[in-house]
Amino acid sequence: MIRAVRGVHDILPAEAAKWERVEGTARRVFEAYGYEEIRLPVFERTELFARGIGEVTDIVQKEMYTFLDRAGEAVTLRPEATASLLRAYIEHGLHVHPKPVRLYTMGPMFRYERPQAGRYRQFHQLNVEALGDDHPALDAQVIGMLVEFFRALELAGRLQLQLNSLGDAKCRPVYRERLLEYLRAHAAALCAECRDRMERNPLRVLDCKTPACRPVLDAAPSVQEALCDDCRRHFADVREYLDAMAIPYVLNDRLVRGLDYYVRTTFELTTAELGAQNAVAGGGRYDGLIELLGGPPDPGIGFAIGIERVVLLLPPPAEGREGRKPFAFLIPLGAPALRALLPVATAARASAVTVELGYGDRKLRSELERANRLGAAWAVIVGETELARGEAVLRDMASGAQHTVALPELARELARRFEVERSRS
Repeated sequence: MIRAVRGVHDILPAEAAKWERVEGTARRVFEAYGYEEIRLPVFERTELFARGIGEVTDIVQKEMYTFLDRAGEAVTLRPEATASLLRAYIEHGLHVHPKPVRLYTMGPMFRYERPQAGRYRQFHQLNVEALGDDHPALDAQVIGMLVEFFRALELAGRLQLQLNSLGDAKCRPVYRERLLEYLRAHAAALCAECRDRMERNPLRVLDCKTPACRPVLDAAPSVQEALCDDCRRHFADVREYLDAMAIPYVLNDRLVRGLDYYVRTTFELTTAELGAQNAVAGGGRYDGLIELLGGPPDPGIGFAIGIERVVLLLPPPAEGREGRKPFAFLIPLGAPALRALLPVATAARASAVTVELGYGDRKLRSELERANRLGAAWAVIVGETELARGEAVLRDMASGAQHTVALPELARELARRFEVERSRS
């Protein structure tokens, strides 16, 4: 037997209802805020991610699925969506539209990481980007939309919003040097991975989960102390607008993101229910990235939601798989009856009635047993006698009561009864 590749997973029918709920909720919430869907390719030129994410990040150096295509060009399965979306924003001239340009996308991403609960090598994200506007009120509204998404899923109360500002190109280099000096002085107390990251990307060291490193990192200089006046004012305004929206948050000056492009506002929604993989969603501002990728100097802000982690937090659907049970099981007794019931099944399904159709080659008793196993509410029986009369027998599977319905009216009758049942539930 050929098994799935390590680090990927199948989304089976019993789990698909939760995925549909997450994706449907995302579309409703995002579009209510004026965002439009954009669909992007799953692979791009490697240079897009090297330039956009940062060549010294773990993602680019260790985690990307990169290969040469038949033309010898280096291409990469996308490890995140922002770089791809900004490439499309630039390439298709979306930057000429009224600002901010609001876009969202969803789909699989790929990173060669160590698989664990909530982390896969092929994983799925919801991504949102607001482009061309740097007002702090936009930051607050983007965060507010993220919180609203989780409220709609009844999960917001189990999550904590963490907030930070990373400064900008003017003040962050000052903090970077101050932090690097501190880390070098305490390098002996850090793990090997922190010492390796320290010279390449010192801010990422603050995100280390190794317990032995925490005392040193908790005492490290705070980025808040290095913010310039503009960044300090911007961050104060973001917090003020979040307060006005009654959105609770926790300031975390150790919050950094794994991508080099973030500046100023950064945020995460975390949970205590998923162990080490505690971040369910996160994002921030990335002013300067669009210009770095060859576009205009438009600012931007966005976030990503890990669908697998959201699904882990959701309870099973209240009705289990009831929604997948057929409302009616159509039982033809013979080939002529099957031909008569095929158009009935088509018409019923066109009215959103879930029906199952037998093939006419089994006895009535076995077909009724099958209808019972499938959980059908009704069985429709058509044999030679019924065909001759131009009618069908409609049997209530719960009570056993049955009556006849004219074949030309059968699809409409099933749709009518389905609507009655749905209104009751």
